[in-house]
Amino acid sequence: MGALQITVGVIGVAISIVAWIAFVAGVVRMVRIIRLGQPDGTRNGPFWSRLGTLIKEFAAHTRMNKFRHVGPWHWMVMWGFLIGSLVWFEAYGETFDPNFHWPIFGAWEPWLLLVELLGLGTVVGGIALVIIRQRNHPRRADRQSRFQGSNFKQAYFVETVVIVEGLGILGVKAFKISSGIEDPALWSSFVTRPLAEILPASTAAVSITALVKLLSGIIWLLVVGRTLTMGVAWHRFSAFFNIYFKREADGGVALGKLKPMMSAGKPLDFEEADPEKDVFGAGKIEDFSWKGWLDFTTCTECGRCQSQCPAWNTGKPLSPKLVITQLRDHAYAKAPYLLAGGRKDVTGEEVGLTGDNPYAGIDVLALAEAERPLVAAGDDGGVIDPDVLWSCTTCGACVEQCPVDIEHVDHIVDMRRYQVMIESNFPSELNGMFKNLENKGNPWGQNAKDRLAWTEDLDFEVPVFDGDLGEAEYLFWVGCAGAFEDRAKKTTRAVAELLHIAGVKYTVLGPEETCTGDPARRAGNEFLFQMLAQQNVEVLNSVFEDREPGNRKIVVTCAHCFNTLANEYPEVGGKFEVVHHTQLLNRLVREKRLVPVAPIADDVTYHDPCYLGRHNKIYEAPRELIGASGAQFREMPRHADRSMCCGAGGARMWMEEKIGKRINIDRVDEALGTAPSKIATGCPFCRVMLTDGVTARQNDGKASEKVEVVDVSQLLLEAVKRRPQPVPVGAGGGLPAAVADPLEADTATDRAPSGTPLPTEDK
Repeated sequence: MGALQITVGVIGVAISIVAWIAFVAGVVRMVRIIRLGQPDGTRNGPFWSRLGTLIKEFAAHTRMNKFRHVGPWHWMVMWGFLIGSLVWFEAYGETFDPNFHWPIFGAWEPWLLLVELLGLGTVVGGIALVIIRQRNHPRRADRQSRFQGSNFKQAYFVETVVIVEGLGILGVKAFKISSGIEDPALWSSFVTRPLAEILPASTAAVSITALVKLLSGIIWLLVVGRTLTMGVAWHRFSAFFNIYFKREADGGVALGKLKPMMSAGKPLDFEEADPEKDVFGAGKIEDFSWKGWLDFTTCTECGRCQSQCPAWNTGKPLSPKLVITQLRDHAYAKAPYLLAGGRKDVTGEEVGLTGDNPYAGIDVLALAEAERPLVAAGDDGGVIDPDVLWSCTTCGACVEQCPVDIEHVDHIVDMRRYQVMIESNFPSELNGMFKNLENKGNPWGQNAKDRLAWTEDLDFEVPVFDGDLGEAEYLFWVGCAGAFEDRAKKTTRAVAELLHIAGVKYTVLGPEETCTGDPARRAGNEFLFQMLAQQNVEVLNSVFEDREPGNRKIVVTCAHCFNTLANEYPEVGGKFEVVHHTQLLNRLVREKRLVPVAPIADDVTYHDPCYLGRHNKIYEAPRELIGASGAQFREMPRHADRSMCCGAGGARMWMEEKIGKRINIDRVDEALGTAPSKIATGCPFCRVMLTDGVTARQNDGKASEKVEVVDVSQLLLEAVKRRPQPVPVGAGGGLPAAVADPLEADTATDRAPSGTPLPTEDK
């Protein structure tokens, strides 16, 4: 150990002490800040199930690999950080003694091979991530870049540290070999051994390179310890906890049912709730649960959520990423005030701090942040603009794509809940919808006696529940759209006719049916939802009172009704076996109870309803039905878990779309890019929105008058009822050729883009 080694080693240790103190202090402060959130006891177990999810998601990168061109590079960097940390700590010894290595395994050939792979993978992975970030920089792609709004300086700092760390790992090893300290086999050092051939023999170089390797990590510790809002760095630690504590213990994403309205860690009971004491949604940053604060902390600003958001992609101000980062920045800026005990009541009066000088010692910036309203226009100092909050369709694309399991939709709806129930501040269009739900039991304000009007032109009798289910196997839940909306009535009639043909015994409720409450809940009116849900559960439980729990079957045509009945009603005492009509019809086809007799001569593309697809993972049944009908199926670029929303979810169906391009037009443009004769879907909301979009494009002369929006059930009914078509002599077994139409040119979308520019998956 020479003077150089002692000097280098002392420098490394001295600086690292400062860095470790800053880092540990940062961790302690971060934990204290996250605990400012409301309690949430639903995240505690089961331990093994959550641990299994954690191991699967980080080890196999199951969620990160949803962007397949990014996943492998990030996987290399992640393992380089985790296992490479052991190599990094080795640098403390190497600065003092170039011959130092970990005892027992430090000179073991398999370990040397692993170190080689870690160093190489970290460098290659880090460079690849920088290239991806540059190729998709906002200066090139503007809003189409998922990095629009991300902090590039922080990202490049982290990526630079990653690359330098990898170079340090390889450099130290190469200098050890060139100096004769190590003599590994070529298979375990296939990069560093050839590199050592051109490097000088220098033990001093080993110590200096070890210091460089050490300093890269030390600087990183120092910077992130003093910058708690650097999610791109902190997610290396917080992501493990965020994944473990995700809402669904079975590993599912936070979709389907909404998080119940919580106060003091328990579901809010409206009969006993007190606005003075209880939390109604999120009106202040401290109203979010500790898991919400952990979400804000963990966001890496990768922008995958933003790239998939239908609102952002149609020119609206909502970016799920920016919502989370704005909440994060506000939370950490306000934290000193909250940690000091600051708290305001519903009128905005200070009740947490008292005395002659209650704000003594609190940073003035924290006090200023404490005065900001959570939701208000930018001119009023709001953290989240109302246009941002109400642009959300709750489609769940953000939640589905987030690699660290942030629960964007729950947080947005919590803010809506406070705005609706406490502030009475919401889009004016919703006022009529709320009144109709409360007074008429449906969002259109139609009379209950008209719920059976759809049955009038059928040539068979639709059984209506009269107090006894009898031999009925299913209760057919028609839904408000299926009963009152003219286009959706066609779906209802088609399903009823198919069930009749298949001999399925069913019954409908008729006037006894009311809205499930989905639009009220997604709009934030939790009280109205609870009222409707309890009313419906009481009716349904009386309908099924003689049936065993496993034999209480409901079939629905509306994806929103399906989601609410299946996933949310169990919380209010309604446990039923709920199936979507595409699932039931597909089973009937498989059982040969419905037999298509002739293929339909249509080119069909399918739109995945968000509340059927992403929220409930039902993708195959509708597609299999399209196949059974004999139609020529054409997939849109954005489909399945990446499907583009129609724009109707989150109660947006009852709100005017005033900003940017209409979401339904954007989706229709993509559908038209597949040159279909029919656009099929499996939800009445989607059907209404897509039909309006097609009509608009037909009026613009951008779509053929022949293009039609239908439900999947209508395609099947046509194939089941139509007569077999004669095959012309000499013709093959294919479908008849469609009449040529310049607006229906049969061009594959992988060669000619659809009407909507689409970001590639690795942007």
